[in-house]
Amino acid sequence: MTNIFVGNLSFQTTQEDLTSAFAQYGNVERVNIVTDRDTGQARGFAFVEMTERRDAETAIAQLNGAELNGRALNVNEARPKPQGSGGGGFRDNRSRGAGPSKRGQRW
Repeated sequence: MTNIFVGNLSFQTTQEDLTSAFAQYGNVERVNIVTDRDTGQARGFAFVEMTERRDAETAIAQLNGAELNGRALNVNEARPKPQGSGGGGFRDNRSRGAGPSKRGQRW
């Protein structure tokens, strides 16, 4: 299984659009268009999983720079997320030298 990153997507691009584009080169296992957690709006990129590495490499070579829904796609093999990234947790801004604003606050 090979995971492919697809960037610079039009917000109108659907899972069906991506499936049909990649299926020309081999079996597509899954398409995941990444959306904003709060708004549900597409974020302009997706991940496509293809069964065979050889097919995925061909799809990357053929579709990188190709136009889909008026946008030139940025297609390459997805890199694993670095360990410890991804956030969503509490960040203590004081460690970065940024304290709370003192304007209008009483201490």
